[in-house]
Amino acid sequence: MGLRKKRTIRILVLLPLLTVLLSGSLQGQTLPYKNPELRIEDRVNDLIQRMTIEEKVNQMLKLTLENLKQDEKGNVTKESLESLFKGQSIGCLDPPRIDIDGVAKYSEAADQYLRKNTRLGIPAIQVELSGMHGILAYGATNFPQTIGQGSTWNPELIRRMAEVIAYEGSIAGCDQAFSPLFDLARDPRYGRVEECFGEDPYLVAEMGKAFVIGLQGDPKITKDYIPENHLIGTAKHYVGYSTPVAGVNIAPVEVGPRDFRSLYLYPFEKAVREANVLSIMPSYNEVNGIPTHANEYLLRDVLRKEFGFKGYVFADYGAVSMLQNLHKITATKAETAKVALKAGVDQEGSNWAYSELVNLAKQDKEIAALVDEAVKHILTVKFMAGLFDKPYIAPKKVSKLVHSEESVKLALEIAEESIILLKNQDNLLPLKISGLKSIAVIGPNANQVQYGDYSISKDNSSGVTILEGIKNIAKNKITVNYAKGCGITDLDNSGFKEAVNAAEKSDVVILVIGGTSMSLSGLGWGELAKEGAYPTCGEGYDRSELIPPGIQSDLIQAIYKTGKPIVLIMVHGRAYSIKWEKEHIPAILEAWYPGEEGGNAVARILFGEVVPSGKLTVSVPQSVGHVPVFYNYKPSGRGYYHNPGTPVKPGRDYVFSSTDPLFPFGFGLSYTQFEYSDLKIAQNELIETDTVKLSVKIKNTGAVAGKEVVQVYINDKISSVTTPVKVLKGFRKEKVNPNETATLNFAIPCKELGLWNKDMNYVIEPGEFEIMVGASAEDIRLRDTFIITKK
Repeated sequence: MGLRKKRTIRILVLLPLLTVLLSGSLQGQTLPYKNPELRIEDRVNDLIQRMTIEEKVNQMLKLTLENLKQDEKGNVTKESLESLFKGQSIGCLDPPRIDIDGVAKYSEAADQYLRKNTRLGIPAIQVELSGMHGILAYGATNFPQTIGQGSTWNPELIRRMAEVIAYEGSIAGCDQAFSPLFDLARDPRYGRVEECFGEDPYLVAEMGKAFVIGLQGDPKITKDYIPENHLIGTAKHYVGYSTPVAGVNIAPVEVGPRDFRSLYLYPFEKAVREANVLSIMPSYNEVNGIPTHANEYLLRDVLRKEFGFKGYVFADYGAVSMLQNLHKITATKAETAKVALKAGVDQEGSNWAYSELVNLAKQDKEIAALVDEAVKHILTVKFMAGLFDKPYIAPKKVSKLVHSEESVKLALEIAEESIILLKNQDNLLPLKISGLKSIAVIGPNANQVQYGDYSISKDNSSGVTILEGIKNIAKNKITVNYAKGCGITDLDNSGFKEAVNAAEKSDVVILVIGGTSMSLSGLGWGELAKEGAYPTCGEGYDRSELIPPGIQSDLIQAIYKTGKPIVLIMVHGRAYSIKWEKEHIPAILEAWYPGEEGGNAVARILFGEVVPSGKLTVSVPQSVGHVPVFYNYKPSGRGYYHNPGTPVKPGRDYVFSSTDPLFPFGFGLSYTQFEYSDLKIAQNELIETDTVKLSVKIKNTGAVAGKEVVQVYINDKISSVTTPVKVLKGFRKEKVNPNETATLNFAIPCKELGLWNKDMNYVIEPGEFEIMVGASAEDIRLRDTFIITKK
């Protein structure tokens, strides 16, 4: 065959392929990465090989839409878009802090620009700064803060709530929520306790998983994609963040490897393995000397290799720069970028150091490979979220599609189930309208909504205050006498006289105390700042004491001296040490930050329209000196002598006090009573691959229907390393009508009952285990045992 003929054949063979390639380059929609029929892995590989190093690194950076401008017609200007993006793609975007219609408008403009005015048309992930109790935009539904969500002990409610948050966020153009938190609230001094579900790893894992599934969809059904009207979830703050030294935000975390595994890593493993969370946000802190954003062991070995995490790691805001400026482990931006990248941080969450990776990658093949790896993680999540296949088109009026009647009802339901009755002496509650002529509503939080950290507004027009909720029920049947009494933090007691007068001329007093929160960004502070109030909780607002702030304790005692019956309501974000109040005030309600329907929820419980069913998810200490006081302590954790002292009669372990909590984990009263019986274990001898199956009966012996949280605790009676006296391994909330009995079934895999042994291997040791079923960690009603044997 001649040379000319061979060339002709080669040209004929290559011509169809060349035609396809030319067609693909001219018609972007036919390029493999834009073909929704292909596997995500293939689309990612096709796209990344087309990208320049500059385009790759841009995927690891984030910008904000705050500085976009609108013209006289309200349209986002091309000039401001060009000024922001400069024709380049970007990994992630922050939405502006405005009304939800504005968020949608900015989102659409940015999305259209990136698709049409950048070389490859790669869309950005628009992140929602929080989302833990609602979208950060005016007009969205505002649910109770996370600690209140945990107090419902109702994962199904939280899943439904997260679905609403996902819907409201997605139709406004958001793609990802920075929630939920899988941190453990084991130190009430720490300001972000309010953002946690509770102190127990199992409870936090169950509530957090429900939240993630509500955001992303059920992974058993959706598998490798996120359904429409859902969001990418973010498990944070990985890991140990909520137990800093002295309770001070971002302070070092000093936890041994065994507790670190069994307590702090446990919820995150569940989030990855059982909820398929697609984003992880590392914590600001160092763990035993290594900042998390520089911790290759935690981010690569544990998170990816061991847990099997397939999503992307998003740095907390400013955390990468902290490696250099706070933790002092790097000297330059280039070094900082290398350390964070090698550790496994995919997205910087800003644009401080990672821009240095462009030049570093050009000079170092290892860095170039790591950049490719990180960008693949980011692109994979973008494809899973459907961003390449579904351009965002803003509805004409998003505000008419959110904050629906159904979502407001859900906010009310969650608030009602989150409120905890801590004391009810002589059945003061519920109040009977027919027996009252007047009621005093007093306190700094009586006529002020409080939503907690990461809220867009604290304006009373956005929700229902407790005063308003009471008036909604009292109507004209009861005279309502209101007095503020004092501010949250100020020391001016000039309002005491008015408050005392209001109490004296009323039949009963509703005294609403507490705190207020503000994030570091100052979101939603509004009018409260003008009154001289100051945040007492939230990110960066930690406390060295745990009594009500300001002169609120003095106000309580002044009202107490009137002799009027008092219902004390606490609206705040952390547990208060209210030892005097527990001894002297006849009725106490824990409301946390109850969301926009909080006022109605509290009022409905006060007047008996709703029976309280919330339970504590944190142990409340007697004083700050008792911290920590969590329920799952080791056998030696509450002392050896068990001879508690008092000021009158000193003793041991504490000379002048017991080591017990003021209120225990899992505690909460009701307007009815429940009787526990018939604990049955299906099989009393098992092997490590089996499941413990048990049932228990509860009977409502009271006069009204109510919901009870049945809690199942386990104790490994003899173990090779010390284990807690009890650990929560099951719970269920059940509504039971008067004089009726419900049978509850539980299934606990034996693999849940393992420990980290002397060699730091996770094992299920043979031996005897005790099952304890009760109404709180200290109110155990039924007990039985079973044995795990060797195979």
